[in-house]
Amino acid sequence: MGDFEHKVVFITGAAKGQGRAAALGLAAEGADIVAFDLGEPIPYPAYNRSSNEDLEKLKDEIEAMGRRCLICAGDVRDEAAVKLAVDNAIAAFGKIDVLFSNAGICAYGNSWELPTSQWEAMIGINLTGSWNVSRFIIPHMIEQKSGVIIYNSSIAGLRGVRRLAHYSASKHALVGLARSQAIELAPYNIRVLTLHPTDVNTDMNKGMAAQEGETPEAIANRSGGQLLPVPWIESEDVVEALKYVASDRARFVTGYPFVIDAGMLTK
Repeated sequence: MGDFEHKVVFITGAAKGQGRAAALGLAAEGADIVAFDLGEPIPYPAYNRSSNEDLEKLKDEIEAMGRRCLICAGDVRDEAAVKLAVDNAIAAFGKIDVLFSNAGICAYGNSWELPTSQWEAMIGINLTGSWNVSRFIIPHMIEQKSGVIIYNSSIAGLRGVRRLAHYSASKHALVGLARSQAIELAPYNIRVLTLHPTDVNTDMNKGMAAQEGETPEAIANRSGGQLLPVPWIESEDVVEALKYVASDRARFVTGYPFVIDAGMLTK
């Protein structure tokens, strides 16, 4: 039996990248998965996003493991879509044990040059969307007197990053949200944490580099990189951290920023 046998995990941004890796990794540990993603392109950023076909493929892979998977298409900012997904998850599985709030966007731009629409999209998806999903799941966790909420922040949630002010602001704000919710929800045996990965080898990373007309390797080399001799980490590295903080092995860990940075903060 895995650490997540008989557990139900709700994952946003599940169709690709870190969300997809999390869904597959936790299903392999015995979890049933609720996979929430927009499933269609968005105006900003312009790089390629997930599709409904990605969600269907994820469902097939999880069910091939002998686990259940409920796929839900919607925007994390859309109250009605999120409520419907949570209601359907409770109807299908009876509970939600873990929320991995992973949906997010990232794009370059000097802070003073950003159009209002880009600022609002970044804050809306990364911060408001994360809060929006949590507020529909928290009442169910309170009722069952247990749960874990994990927000996928970033190393940019703990330090400033050139030309990523709107992204960094959204990820810093997730830390404040998580720490406050950890205090509010501790009496109900609900833990709340943030994950802080460094650069991750995903389609998002590649898409951002392409928008700059560069390779991911060139951007990583120019940034100074990590303390350890790697340009980035893999989605599976984030999932290994997620498996720990979401499991009962970390049952007394809450309100904490969990860093997977290959030494970037130290360098």
